[in-house]
Amino acid sequence: MASTTSRHSVLTGADSEVFRSVTRVGTTRAQRSAMGKALRGTVPREAMATWQVRSDRPDPVDLFKISHEGRVDTLIPVRVARMIGSPYGFLRGTAIVMADDVAKLPSTGIRPVVCGDSHLGNFGFYRSPEGELVIDLNDFDEAHPGCWEWDLRRLTAAIWVAGRENGQSEEQCEESVRACVKSYRGQVRFLADQPLLRRSFDRLDVGKLHETAEDKKLRDEIKRSSKKARKRTSDRALPRFVADGEDDRQIVEEPPLIVRVPDEEQHQIGEALNQYLLTLQPHWRRVMGGYTLLDVAHKVVGVGSVGLRAYVALLQGSSPDDVVFLQMKQARRSVLAPYVHGDDAWHAHQGQRVVEYQQALQTVSDPLLGWTEFGGRQYYVRQFRNMKGTIPLDALTASSLTDYARIVGALLAKGHARTSGASMIAGYVGRGSGLDVAFAQFARAYADQTEADHAQLVKAVRAGKVPCEEGALDNIGSAFRPK
Repeated sequence: MASTTSRHSVLTGADSEVFRSVTRVGTTRAQRSAMGKALRGTVPREAMATWQVRSDRPDPVDLFKISHEGRVDTLIPVRVARMIGSPYGFLRGTAIVMADDVAKLPSTGIRPVVCGDSHLGNFGFYRSPEGELVIDLNDFDEAHPGCWEWDLRRLTAAIWVAGRENGQSEEQCEESVRACVKSYRGQVRFLADQPLLRRSFDRLDVGKLHETAEDKKLRDEIKRSSKKARKRTSDRALPRFVADGEDDRQIVEEPPLIVRVPDEEQHQIGEALNQYLLTLQPHWRRVMGGYTLLDVAHKVVGVGSVGLRAYVALLQGSSPDDVVFLQMKQARRSVLAPYVHGDDAWHAHQGQRVVEYQQALQTVSDPLLGWTEFGGRQYYVRQFRNMKGTIPLDALTASSLTDYARIVGALLAKGHARTSGASMIAGYVGRGSGLDVAFAQFARAYADQTEADHAQLVKAVRAGKVPCEEGALDNIGSAFRPK
């Protein structure tokens, strides 16, 4: 296992493999584009429409149960409750199911670093190191080298499922998906023609996002959501999450979602955070070294992550109002890894994998990203209150969802183009609308499959085969549960 103090990059081996898989020494962009175009002969773009249930497809509930291995047993019912409310909730929490599905479909074999879980809820706002509010991919637990179309399949399926849950027609869902794929094609073609450094600086600030949005309802939601995100900072979290204890400040408990950890475990986490400091750049190491750890609590987050260890640490600087919340989140092997590397682990430290692939996919990232380990588990660390926020999908009309789909399609393309294979992807996707049509056909079929899989999980819960919070079955049909 790699030491947490090492700054040796996990990207060295992974990216070199990706590079060898998509290029030849001395090839020009035009040649790589031609290679991508030639792939249409072996993997026609129409093949991206493919979805049919394989005879050997694993039971999705069984895969779901496999993903529970190693989680906190008492939190599994919470995770199940967050997923059975709607097909969209199910989709969010079952990256393992879709990974197994898409990895066995026709693919180009072009493998940049991908998000691995690129549903709509994993795009959002956060603060750049300069203090600006930006929007980008914002979840990287499953990030890994993989086929670009795996990400695009997951995103387009999520758009169709979300559209249905918003009461939109099949024609409107198709329009949204096709807008996403068209935007992806256009952005990856544009960036493939840019210098490598130019690609690395491409980003979308909120001001530019507001100008980019064409739909008035979406512009209104951007304004509302970004205003809310700007208030999500550590100092503003104090009244909600912290109370003055007998000796010092303490995080307020809300069992079972927020539970303070015992002193011995808190000491171990303190040691782990000391090791985390060594993974930061020197400036940020000095800055964070000036803070004192006051308290730690286990806090349930997300949907797919529920049950994994996730801690929130309260740190205080030189004055009572100088506080930082750090989140230390357990990292496990990406659901994509078995389909790329087989049984080999490849990445010695999964927290380091998450951090470095986040930095690869995002134009700007949290400067406090780092990694550590304790208790035999690996973690990545980030700011907990960093002006994070998302566009509320249930507030979007058909036209605003289409507009938003166009924006996230371009953001996904930007992430892929930053890592590897942009010219080949651009050559493959082309200028015509054939790929848009193909992905729309897939997205509709996979939305049907998601609804069937969700119904299967609900059936298993009703039969008592899967544990679930009491009363959760009464809320089936409640879409877009909070992250």
